[in-house]
Amino acid sequence: MKRLRKEGGWSQEALTHEADLDRTHVSGIERNVRNPTVNVVERIASALDYQLGDLLD
Repeated sequence: MKRLRKEGGWSQEALTHEADLDRTHVSGIERNVRNPTVNVVERIASALDYQLGDLLD
């Protein structure tokens, strides 16, 4: 997720705003200390303009 976010030129703050998530939540996911629900992954994928499966691979 972090790689896709950075490739798209997104900051964590911009992503969290677009996905309506807390920045600490996204940070934890990127650092592999939090396990997101499918709903959260779907919101992140949508914000980044990817399909859900792109982030689950």
